[in-house]
Amino acid sequence: MATKPKRPGPLALIEGPQTLGKGPKFWLPFALVLLAACLYPQFADGYDVGNNVYFFNWAFMAMGLSLIWGYGGALSFGQTAFFGVAGYTYGIISINFGDAYGLTLFALLASVAVSGLLAAILGYFLFFGRISGVFLGIVTLSVTLVLERFMSQTAGPEWRVGTARLNGFNGMGGMPSLTIPWPGGDIALFPDVPLYYVTLALLVVVYLALRMLVNSRFGNVLVAIRENPQRAEMLGYDIRRYQLAAFVIGSALAGLSGVLYTSWGNYITPASMGMTAASLPIVWVAVGGRADLTTTLLGTLLVLAGFQALTIYGSQYALVVMGLLLVLTVLIAPNGLVYGLGTLLSGRLRRRVREREAV
Repeated sequence: MATKPKRPGPLALIEGPQTLGKGPKFWLPFALVLLAACLYPQFADGYDVGNNVYFFNWAFMAMGLSLIWGYGGALSFGQTAFFGVAGYTYGIISINFGDAYGLTLFALLASVAVSGLLAAILGYFLFFGRISGVFLGIVTLSVTLVLERFMSQTAGPEWRVGTARLNGFNGMGGMPSLTIPWPGGDIALFPDVPLYYVTLALLVVVYLALRMLVNSRFGNVLVAIRENPQRAEMLGYDIRRYQLAAFVIGSALAGLSGVLYTSWGNYITPASMGMTAASLPIVWVAVGGRADLTTTLLGTLLVLAGFQALTIYGSQYALVVMGLLLVLTVLIAPNGLVYGLGTLLSGRLRRRVREREAV
């Protein structure tokens, strides 16, 4: 009697074929980097800790774009739209209801859900309407810019939701930081050290969960759609549902970035959904390596740090350098600079091991 094949366990999914890195040679350095990240606030000042929280906030958006674009093959310029929608939703809820009883945690979940719902509605018309390729990028960019223009003209006093004023291009401010309900009293995730640890823990959980997702049956089908959508459809898969699911998950992660950013800075403006903001995640993910979560994460953090340094010491050249970096990536390493470097080093390491074994 035939038996059903066993489903791979969580550990097998984390080290599946759709992600780089496996075994002690990967997880030991991973653990050391994580340990260093945990110890970092003990030796750094508050400004540097808060600056790293800022970097972590954007990483969720980048990993979401990696899922949509790198694994699903659908280039989306809409990440900052969902970022802004979630950020404004968090501001409206938290300003109206305050931060008592951990209501900001509810605001976070509700804001991510709103961005996911918007992505589901938009994605339904995109993918079930068979919009793909460059047209998908055009539509998502158009939606992003329309939202940015709309929010910019909400400066009048009539543009309010309850006690929360939208404030147009000046941006919405005054929303409380995140709090966690606790029996002895709510724990405020501010100053930056508590928020740093919570954001770091959330980043690790999302990273590992996405590794499991892309190495599951869902991820394998998603990659098959990226490689040849017609063949995947002929094999019986409804490619629209898989693309829509990836779009919703990736957009919800962009919404999570928006909430974390807004609660960190207590401020959000329509500029976060502008043309420049919409293009930067594409640079982060392309430079890192869109088809792998690890290189996407590393590339995003490195490019963000470099972009911030350029903004401080040579602001007039920052965007020019980002554009040049994207062009060089496309010409020299289409799979990503970090991805290419990682595969090169791992290939050399494997050759050295084989040479030693042969001796």
